[in-house]
Amino acid sequence: MKDRIETLLGEIEAFAAQNAEQAEQFRLNYLSRKGKISTLFEEFKTVAPDMKREVGQLLNRLKTKAEEKLESLRTRSESEESTSGHTDWFAPSGAPQGSRHPLQLVRREILDIFGRLGFTVEEGPEVEDDWHNFSALNFPEEHPARDMQDTFFIDVTDPKNPHALRTHTSSVQVRILEKTKPPVRIVMPGRVYRNEAISARAHCFFHQVEGLYVDKAVSFADMKQTLLYFSREMFGADTQIRLRPSYFPFTEPSAEMDISCTICHGKGCNVCKHSGWVEILGCGMVDPAVLSNCGIDPNVYSGFAFGMGIERITMLKYGVNDLRLFSENDVRFLGQFGGG
Repeated sequence: MKDRIETLLGEIEAFAAQNAEQAEQFRLNYLSRKGKISTLFEEFKTVAPDMKREVGQLLNRLKTKAEEKLESLRTRSESEESTSGHTDWFAPSGAPQGSRHPLQLVRREILDIFGRLGFTVEEGPEVEDDWHNFSALNFPEEHPARDMQDTFFIDVTDPKNPHALRTHTSSVQVRILEKTKPPVRIVMPGRVYRNEAISARAHCFFHQVEGLYVDKAVSFADMKQTLLYFSREMFGADTQIRLRPSYFPFTEPSAEMDISCTICHGKGCNVCKHSGWVEILGCGMVDPAVLSNCGIDPNVYSGFAFGMGIERITMLKYGVNDLRLFSENDVRFLGQFGGG
């Protein structure tokens, strides 16, 4: 038996395969249940006891050599077939994986935070009529936002109700309030358009997330605590906020909200203009006129609304200093952001 084992070792060492079929034939000849090595293991039962240890070691060495040879033949045949134009559709892809756009990552994080507070997501059309984009939100006819310098009007055939690319996602608030009885607790993400010069800090289109909560006895304190929770979830537990009086046609009272600078942590730097604070959103109590326009009794219900630019939040979160980078599709820039 020792001579037969040595003969098989020589055959295995000399065997060559040009393709997968020949490699499979090697397996059948030597390693299958009816192959030559399996036959030797069956005959091993008849070997004299004093020879079993030596012959057993030789058999194990033969089987190991055969298995190593089979693996080598398969690897070589697969490599040769791939270079000859054969495509293995089940082979792992060697292409680098992409990642989500940074604006999409931050958008999803914002919605997740408000989702934990019970806000649901609503969306609406990007082309809006005058009622939903302006009039229902308490914009007077002489308001500057109605002028061509700020709004992309696309249909003015009806002067009383022209259509335009929406300038904010507040129009979704009106659509929801017109058909939904309070309580209403929603966030509205989407792209908006304004006729502005493109620069490092401004663009003709950008992305917003607005929020609305309408119910009985909703207060300014409710709004403050909601926005404080959001700020600390987004920027860290040590984040502080401050509210400054402001003006918006659809809220009264209105405020702009700042957070303590995430770069210098309130000490003062170029990002916060050495003030220690960075503005991130506008907010306020829903104007009673807006509730009335949507068919809701302002004597029974109250609410608050807020709106933020996703680009502004993303710039603060990732330290991006040029708004234009988000829309230029430069893979060197986009490749820096992970997340699936």
